[in-house]
Amino acid sequence: MNNLYIISGGPGSGKSTLLKALAQHGFPCMPEAGRAIIQHQLSIGGTALPWADRNLFAELMLSWDIRSYYDAQELNKPALFDRGIPDVMGYLRLCNLPVPPHIVKAAHTYRYHQRVFLAPPWQEIFTQDAERKQSFDEAQATFNALSAVYLELQYELCLLPFASVEERVTFVRKNL
Repeated sequence: MNNLYIISGGPGSGKSTLLKALAQHGFPCMPEAGRAIIQHQLSIGGTALPWADRNLFAELMLSWDIRSYYDAQELNKPALFDRGIPDVMGYLRLCNLPVPPHIVKAAHTYRYHQRVFLAPPWQEIFTQDAERKQSFDEAQATFNALSAVYLELQYELCLLPFASVEERVTFVRKNL
């Protein structure tokens, strides 16, 4: 899909902040599945959490991302995603878990714009919180796993610069 753009990368690299700023510029943005699922699971005492049941967590992320994909198609204009379906593959590989065939098929079936924006690990802005428990080393490993998956799926990687939020907004807008 030529109007569905992914912004991905490791935790704490500024993706969600960038997407909030892009939304203020009028771009429809699809929220990150992982963070929302963690919040929902914590609120109900569920186990689909990356520190409890990683496979179930991945399945919920896949379901969320497919729904977001269809929602964005209805917009008929450029939409930006805080991660995408290929991120589920990257997550499972990062966890040294097998990637089920249906997740591989989903990543090949639900295609996004060829250019994927990746936020590299950025120590100066990295923080942890209630949903983000990963270390900076884990953020770097996540970035590497995601880069490998997107290249394997033949996407073009467009690295976000280490720059202010507004400079990143300008960069993304120029590269859409």
